[in-house]
Amino acid sequence: MELRHRFNRNLDRIEVSMIRQFDQAISDIPGILKLTLGEPDFTTPDHVKEAAKAAIDANKSHYTGMAGLLELRQAAAEFVAEKYNLSYNPMNEILVTIGATEALSASLVAILEPGDTVLLPAPAYPGYEPIVNMVGADIVEIDTTANDFVLTPEMLERAIIEQGDKLKAVILNYPANPTGVTYSRKQIEAFAEVLKKYPIFVLSDEVYAELTYTGEPHVSIAEYLPEQTILIQGLSKSHAMTGWRIGLIMSCAEIVAQVIKSHQYLVTAASTAMQYGALEALRNGKDDALPMRQKYVKRRDYLIEKMTELGFTIIKPDGAFYIFAKIPEGYNQDSFSFLQEFARKKAVAFIPGAAFGQYGEGYIRISYAASMETIEQAMVRLKEFMMNDGTD
Repeated sequence: MELRHRFNRNLDRIEVSMIRQFDQAISDIPGILKLTLGEPDFTTPDHVKEAAKAAIDANKSHYTGMAGLLELRQAAAEFVAEKYNLSYNPMNEILVTIGATEALSASLVAILEPGDTVLLPAPAYPGYEPIVNMVGADIVEIDTTANDFVLTPEMLERAIIEQGDKLKAVILNYPANPTGVTYSRKQIEAFAEVLKKYPIFVLSDEVYAELTYTGEPHVSIAEYLPEQTILIQGLSKSHAMTGWRIGLIMSCAEIVAQVIKSHQYLVTAASTAMQYGALEALRNGKDDALPMRQKYVKRRDYLIEKMTELGFTIIKPDGAFYIFAKIPEGYNQDSFSFLQEFARKKAVAFIPGAAFGQYGEGYIRISYAASMETIEQAMVRLKEFMMNDGTD
């Protein structure tokens, strides 16, 4: 029986992420140091682990309901109210999801139809476009490279006008993966002034909100556009809980009533024991990210110093835990080839900028969610490579 031509044709537009492809391509190198994935090297706080264990021992093993534990949604509402000046009703304006990825999927499936377009400032995390493509919609990138990866209100409005009636949503991600760019209150207010004029959704991925290094509190676009914004949050980065797979969708009741439909049929509900761990994290670990953030800043500053000495151009990131560095002139500008050669010769892995779309080529992304010892060793090897092996 011939079935290979009967798959969803939208899948033909999708490939395995280049991040994963590259990671797999160099994983067989003995003793390789990886500064590749957004995987904190810190462990989940003990009080969170104990709460999940207690839930298991208490036989908390049944479905929680589609939206998740009410206590967790209440804790999430309190957390974002205290941290980001946001107001959500836990009864009908918050959903617990299986990580931020499922939150994105459920939201995009709920709002998009074939032929729709979605604006995305670029270079960008490569996980958005495949979800958009699977439902037959299209990503339209806004090139920010000429402005140090910073989106402006003028860029945003120009792109909105160009798309016209096809435009259904804008995706914002800040602090951003891969660039570390984030925005001040004044900048967010300016974006809101543009966006409120148009009947479009704002999907705001703010999973790195607790990892902001400007000294000013993170400002959510949802504070200004609560009726348009679908806020994506999660605990993976803030509490070193990547494997726990707990994310959050927050929006007005009208939007959540639709998104919960796609969420229900994608996953039913998040893991019950993991939700009890997340409840503890939000209720009693509101500042668990602080010691991690302090160490990330030291790692960031060290990398900037060492890589600048080697000729890399770096826009200082104000959030997340990535360095997005331009490969110096005179070296191979094909980021995949450049890093593949580096990995084979020096047993160190970074991520090619091309993994983040056409506007990422010529750059490399380094995750500093790794120990300082690993980072220091990687910089020694990078210096050796640049001095002896890396030129065209």
